[in-house]
Amino acid sequence: MVSSPMEGALRQEVTFWAARGGLLFRQARQAASLNQKALAGVSGTSRTTLSAYEHGRKSPTLETAGRILDAAGFRLALEAKVEFAARVTGDGRAFHVPNRLPRLPVAAALGVARVHGRSYRLADRDERRVAYTVLLCGGGPRELLEHVDGVLLVELWDDLVLPGEIRSEWWPLVEEARQESGVMN
Repeated sequence: MVSSPMEGALRQEVTFWAARGGLLFRQARQAASLNQKALAGVSGTSRTTLSAYEHGRKSPTLETAGRILDAAGFRLALEAKVEFAARVTGDGRAFHVPNRLPRLPVAAALGVARVHGRSYRLADRDERRVAYTVLLCGGGPRELLEHVDGVLLVELWDDLVLPGEIRSEWWPLVEEARQESGVMN
């Protein structure tokens, strides 16, 4: 049977998400220190079905996925995607600006950032200020997503020394976050 290019693309997309979902199940199960049999038992599915989910051979419904993750101590949640726009300063330096401020897990937000060969202890406010300045002025999307927490950025904003062009591109995000939280300048 010959399929259309659209059907082929859809099949590839389904295969991609099945494998991605399988990885989530495996990570949740391992983090809960459960084997497949134990997780299958507490989530109300069979071990063979759980194995098929973990290996991307089958895709569960959202209800089933939620039930399995819940049994492992996790929850299925919707999280807004953060996308970046590349910008260039008047002197030709590239920088990136997200469409929304990302939130990080506490361990990442207060961990260690390695940027351009230097390490910064993000739990230390002064080191975080320097790291955020470096990151906002020239960090790539991956680095920004790994190290810049929106709440901590808003808290530091007035103390950051940034070129005007970069500050003006990030300012609307900071201002929106301040207004949403009820925090004013």
